[in-house]
Amino acid sequence: MKGDVMRILILEDEPIIAIDLEEIVLSKLDAEVVVASTAEEGLRHLAQGIDFAMLDINLGSPRTTSLPVAKQLLKKRIPFCFISSSLETLPNNFGAVPRVSKPFRATEIAGVLPAAAA
Repeated sequence: MKGDVMRILILEDEPIIAIDLEEIVLSKLDAEVVVASTAEEGLRHLAQGIDFAMLDINLGSPRTTSLPVAKQLLKKRIPFCFISSSLETLPNNFGAVPRVSKPFRATEIAGVLPAAAA
């Protein structure tokens, strides 16, 4: 974390939704937001250091998911949430991870942002 500014990853394959999420985050937090549309990009950002992540589950094709990123976040103990219309497909080991169903409201997104950053 650089100074007091959080680095937040948004992993979302739909550009308009990613922009919407970024605008909500920036309206609530003094944060650096990085956006990725693939798990590979998400893992690269994770390797560079992030403080919080917002993950869509399905990325593009039905077999491409954000779960490899989610597993690394759990392993590194970095807080994150899922923002998806496919929440029912989550494996049980992600049961404690906060989640927001699409379509979402800005207040729901604000509710999952890290309290320490608000």
